[in-house]
Amino acid sequence: MRGHILLPMTKEVSRREFMQGCADVAAASMLRRSAFAAGADLAMDTNRPQFHLLPARNWMNDPNGPIYWKGKYHMFCQYNPHAAVWGDMHWAHAVSPDMVHWQHLPIALSPTKGGPDEEGCFSGSAIVYKGAPTFIYTGVKRAPLAEATIKDERNPLRESQCLAVSHDPELKTWKKLAKPVIPAPPPGMDITGFRDPCPWREGDTWYVGVGSGIRNKGGCVLLYRSHNLRRWEYLHPLAEGKWNGKHTDPVGSGEMWECPDFFALDGKHVLLYSTEGTVFWEVGTYDAEAKRFTGEQKGELDYGPQVYYAPKSMVDKDGNRILWGWLRETRPEAEYASAGWAGMMSLPRVLRVNASGQLEMRVLPKVEDLRAGEPVRWQARKNRIAWPVKGLSASLNMQVQPLHGPVHIVLGTEAKPAAHFQLDATSGALTFNAKEVGVSVSQGEMKLSLYLDGSVVEVMVNDRIAHTSRVYDLEPDRTLLTILDPGRAVSDATLWQMRPISSNRLTS
Repeated sequence: MRGHILLPMTKEVSRREFMQGCADVAAASMLRRSAFAAGADLAMDTNRPQFHLLPARNWMNDPNGPIYWKGKYHMFCQYNPHAAVWGDMHWAHAVSPDMVHWQHLPIALSPTKGGPDEEGCFSGSAIVYKGAPTFIYTGVKRAPLAEATIKDERNPLRESQCLAVSHDPELKTWKKLAKPVIPAPPPGMDITGFRDPCPWREGDTWYVGVGSGIRNKGGCVLLYRSHNLRRWEYLHPLAEGKWNGKHTDPVGSGEMWECPDFFALDGKHVLLYSTEGTVFWEVGTYDAEAKRFTGEQKGELDYGPQVYYAPKSMVDKDGNRILWGWLRETRPEAEYASAGWAGMMSLPRVLRVNASGQLEMRVLPKVEDLRAGEPVRWQARKNRIAWPVKGLSASLNMQVQPLHGPVHIVLGTEAKPAAHFQLDATSGALTFNAKEVGVSVSQGEMKLSLYLDGSVVEVMVNDRIAHTSRVYDLEPDRTLLTILDPGRAVSDATLWQMRPISSNRLTS
């Protein structure tokens, strides 16, 4: 669950401010639902993706508890079953044989009246304990202000860590424990939040990190251990950050880390966390005796304009570490509410740590199975080419050589360009809409992969730079992907159409 919501084209709003407006939002969403039922046709909505995963309708946010179980991949996510706006958090559920093609299943978790998750089932993880898939997740419930971890005077909420177990081979039914397994944060700490548990096992001992922070100090991951998942002992912070000094909401100020993820990879350990509107990665060393993580390298997971957030990883059947992220809307709420849907899952990314200790990622190769028809290839004698992008569903691979000047990639029509990327292999820089991304790759050949799907564009450069953006209201019959190469730097470029994973944009 997010500690803040980014309202597109306006400002960041803390969860406290958001909760104060929930009553108004709920009333308005009733009207929106009526309008959606009366006329909106998702199959005709060209902003809606065709090969990214998202629920059939309404609001979604964080990926939760992805797991490979009995030959299938299960994905859960934060979901409002009532409207295409944030609120009333449940866990939606989808299943896949390959992480590309999906089938929607019934909701997996719903708030329980009188239970610790009465006001919402917030984010969490899935593990297997004694042969049974098990969720550990954050439940929220109204509480006296003194006991609240979200200290909104009008709507104080207590966050606690809860457990649910499934003995259903299809994971459709889950049984919750009646009481939280971690009912409150450590006493005596002035914390700024307490949510989004990420568990792992060392021998016969389980550990869990919980996203949190210390007021006026910075975000952190609180570390607990257990032998049975029911009784947990608090140890200390696994890792800590610094407050940016701004008096905004805790997540916006860096006083709170959301959605931590912690795992071993390629001989190192990786910590992910979301704060200040961004997802950060750190690669470093985990001291198994002291139970502390020391980051050695750090970067942003995705350099897009605050679109990619709250990722969660899993291990696939072959032992690869796969990462999923929530792709947010950047259009006004009134637009996505009336559209009847909001948010989607990113394409799955395969993670690795390179020899320099940096995190690398690439889109799961299985996504290439969606390529359709004959590709269109670059003609070396050209310095400009414009390719139609049929149905706003395509992927591009490109190689650019140094010492020839920049190459431009433009999406849109000639009269109305909507997205402009520039690659300069001499400097290793990527530029988006005239703003240089805050990191460069090593000088040399630049390899770019671009995926266009409705209103989302995901770009990867040399497996080191990820950039996700939203581009709305492209014209499906007129949109072009134009490559401008005045210095003849492009050595290869290929464009494929991408097949939809459903016939009606329901991604199922």
